[in-house]
Amino acid sequence: MARRILLLAAPVIVAMLTQTGVNIVDTYFIGKLPASVASDGQSALTPSLMLLWAIGGFLSSISVGTQATTARRFGEGDLKAAGAVVPNAVFVAAVGGVIATVAGWFFIPTAFRALSGNEHVVALGTAYTRWRFVGIASMAATAAYKSFYDGVGRTHLHLVAALAMNVVNAALCWLLIFGNLGMPAMGVAGAGVAACVSSWIGCFVMVLLSLRKADRETFAFYRPGVLSGTMMKQLVALSVPGGIATTAVMAGFLMFTKVVGSIDDAARAAGAAAAYNGAATTIIIEVLSATFVSCLAFGTATATLVGQSMGEGNPDRAERYAWTSVKLGVMIFGVIGVLMFAFPNEVLGAFNHAPEVIAAGRTPMRIMACMGAVIATAMILTQALFGAGETRFVMVAELVLHFGCLVPLAYVFGRLLDWGLVGVWLAAATYGVALATAMVVKFTRGGWKRLTL
Repeated sequence: MARRILLLAAPVIVAMLTQTGVNIVDTYFIGKLPASVASDGQSALTPSLMLLWAIGGFLSSISVGTQATTARRFGEGDLKAAGAVVPNAVFVAAVGGVIATVAGWFFIPTAFRALSGNEHVVALGTAYTRWRFVGIASMAATAAYKSFYDGVGRTHLHLVAALAMNVVNAALCWLLIFGNLGMPAMGVAGAGVAACVSSWIGCFVMVLLSLRKADRETFAFYRPGVLSGTMMKQLVALSVPGGIATTAVMAGFLMFTKVVGSIDDAARAAGAAAAYNGAATTIIIEVLSATFVSCLAFGTATATLVGQSMGEGNPDRAERYAWTSVKLGVMIFGVIGVLMFAFPNEVLGAFNHAPEVIAAGRTPMRIMACMGAVIATAMILTQALFGAGETRFVMVAELVLHFGCLVPLAYVFGRLLDWGLVGVWLAAATYGVALATAMVVKFTRGGWKRLTL
């Protein structure tokens, strides 16, 4: 079992790390801008990415229904029914993406002003985020294609698109942020343009993969009459709870970063020439995102194996796959956490050379380094429940824990008790433990074994 999980998870880990590399590259290059821009630019990235995932992540949650349905039909041996999922999922994703892009273009400045009292951060974040929103439709459509191929066990295919995206993004960041080779020096906005273009490149690659003759003949993706209102409704019904959960996560972290921003604002009001908590938080989140997406990769492999096992009528084997995946995740990400704990200065310094940023982020980085095994457990079991079709419980758990635990505790620890950034990240650690506990209890009870799709 462990071998099959690793074979499925490995390409997903590389692909998702490569895709997350888009954000990490942005953070890295923006950190190379003049000091007056670098810290505010990096501070703007965290709320920007949270806004992107609050909306884009909601639309990309079509992947939850797509993977769960595809894996079930594949496990049942109905390949044409599995293939029919793709065009219906892509249609839903594309329509939602266009609406979100138009609405977001006008809403983003207002959202940033609600999150930050620093007008420079607002200006930089607005320019960057508007370009990222132009790529939302491609982001959601790519998620639909990816989740189909994940559902049939071909997890390596998205790696091709992810590699293409990262190469394009890195090249365009170098060109457009600094104005190299005669290109306009756009600064932080240039990173947004680069990410937008790379997102559409990734979508184009996934479309090309689906047009291969063997796949068209096996799955008949684009046959006449394949679009179905009934199937779209089923996909939306399965995916919306996952989308709400994703939006709750991002909204919670937006409010989390609002608390961090208020700590910086208070420092400036007290006479500090500059504040560094926002930049430190952005770097910590970017570093942790590598752990998050790697855990999601194990979760994706687990969701596929759970869904296929359920389709084959073997829920007990599905359960064994999930617990085996959790054991692997705990071992691997526990070791990664030890390394992060031992070398926080080096990790932070790779993204921002300012000693003040490194000092602000050192202890919070170590706090979250201790959470590697906990994060792995929570995220892998979350995806396992998604693979079984148990999406509503995850939605409710995320809503309750983000707005009943993470955000209130971040404010209490960070502001009321005046523990600063350390207190804010202690709240995040508490949330992680609570989420892992909720997922373990739910999965152990086994009600998901009786779900039908």
